[in-house]
Amino acid sequence: MDTNEAVTLIEAAVPRHPGTWADIGSGDGTFTRALARLLGPEARIYAIDRDARAIAALERWAKKEAANVIPVRADFARPFELPGLRDQKLDGILLANSLHFVPDADAVLGRLARWLRPGGRVVIVEYDRRDASRWVPYPISAARFETLARSAGLAPPTITATRPSAFGGVLYAAVAALR
Repeated sequence: MDTNEAVTLIEAAVPRHPGTWADIGSGDGTFTRALARLLGPEARIYAIDRDARAIAALERWAKKEAANVIPVRADFARPFELPGLRDQKLDGILLANSLHFVPDADAVLGRLARWLRPGGRVVIVEYDRRDASRWVPYPISAARFETLARSAGLAPPTITATRPSAFGGVLYAAVAALR
């Protein structure tokens, strides 16, 4: 997936105004770049991934583009800190093809949701109708995301986009706000 496709997939779930967001499990930054495009140059985006090469690539991109992206090397399945966030809250969290790697998605999403301001959004991109595999070990169907959202104190999610996946099943984007 390229940045343009990522923008198309998440644009209905992401507001068009600056804020502070976290792209959790950012990888090499396809969705980080999509968020930067949608939120604009005044936004601050934390890009969290455990892969040192992915974080280094994001640092180079952010510097080249003068983007306000803060790469953070961390395993999001464990507690970690966002540098400079202090007592502030996030306007949004994006989990694009990342939550399906976590065996205890309830606990992880609940911990991440505590960083949100009231009304802050969790945007998820996952596979619906997909069996477990080594690439998607813990699938998050749309129905399961509804249960996870409720458990994390989020409002019922809305699916904002779908598209067939080249890897089988359907890829969906959904958004749920903190109550």
